[in-house]
Amino acid sequence: MNVFVSSLRRFFLLTSWLLLFIVVSCVDSVETTVNSSLNVIIVDGTITDLAEQQVIRLSRSQADRLTGRPGSVPVTKATVMVVVDSSTLISCHETEDGSYQLPSDFKGQVGHAYQLRFALSDDTKYESTTEVLQPVAPITQVRAQFNERSLSSTQRLNNVYTAAHDFYVDFTDPADQTNYYRWEWKDWEHQEWCRSCRDGRYQITNDQGKLIEDCVNEQFSYPNFDYNCRTQCWEIIYSNDLTVFDDRYTNGNAVKALRVAQVPLYSKEHCLVEIRQTSLTKQAYTYFNQLNEQTKNSGGVAGAQPALLIGNIYNVIKKNEPVVGYFSASSVSAVRHWLNRNDATGFTPGLFQALNGHDPVNEPSYYGRYRPPLAVCVSSETRTPVKPIGWQD
Repeated sequence: MNVFVSSLRRFFLLTSWLLLFIVVSCVDSVETTVNSSLNVIIVDGTITDLAEQQVIRLSRSQADRLTGRPGSVPVTKATVMVVVDSSTLISCHETEDGSYQLPSDFKGQVGHAYQLRFALSDDTKYESTTEVLQPVAPITQVRAQFNERSLSSTQRLNNVYTAAHDFYVDFTDPADQTNYYRWEWKDWEHQEWCRSCRDGRYQITNDQGKLIEDCVNEQFSYPNFDYNCRTQCWEIIYSNDLTVFDDRYTNGNAVKALRVAQVPLYSKEHCLVEIRQTSLTKQAYTYFNQLNEQTKNSGGVAGAQPALLIGNIYNVIKKNEPVVGYFSASSVSAVRHWLNRNDATGFTPGLFQALNGHDPVNEPSYYGRYRPPLAVCVSSETRTPVKPIGWQD
């Protein structure tokens, strides 16, 4: 059964993590109505068996006091650890606000059990249920096809552009066992603009000659300016949607041309796309499937007031406290596909406008000698100066 799950993903300033604060109908025994004063912990974390950064992200929902619109703030100074096979404790360190990274040499292993534990700065303790990392069938083929009307009304770039490349995968589902799958994608786009300054100008050094590489607010009022990159730079864009699948109708058979991703046509420049096929436990699949079903059945504005979908994380003392999100463990089959976009037609917004909602504004050269400067490409989860593996010049 193929299920498309729409999620609300919030990108951190230097990260790209999934905002799992979803407005849905209630499940389990926790009936917490969503409203503008909702204050709950949000958890996003998946242990994988790839040699990659393993990060747990914590935030707290917080509505804007003036508008009442929902949002979130990172949870800092927490003590976070992952328990392996109920015995080995692996500590995480906070790399930036709300992001807690496991040791660089850590990766999950198929058949092993993982549990998340964390304590807030006020010593409030939380735990997840245990997730056993399941194997995943390898992707055997990936292909992309341009579709000028791929994106729905809720997916369109800048609420206008509908074109995307639809990605399809082939794989052989293992026989005599129930398997659950999830797909995500990652897209590397060549980035020409490395910094935006609001009410200030980009400076490489300060007046004392100290290297700062930052925006500086000066005594004069400046418009908002954008600055080109000094070196090569790539933007890393993550999928906003998930596709989940169970093999009840395909058990043991070859799965052909299953659409698992829609990568928007940000521009007609070449890009590199990674398709990630991951395993899910039955409990994780049930969570994401319920997320999809209850979102579809919430009835819109005229329907019943929705409530939170509770995952597998709970307050150790106050077990009825709602916690949003799901801690999971997944095996991953990842394939990188060079997308030349030669088949694309029609207009595109361009990468900068697609990400920022407006065209870039150059600082005029008459603002000073040797201006405007070129900005450094700062390495983060959403940007890198290092050419990604598989990129074709």
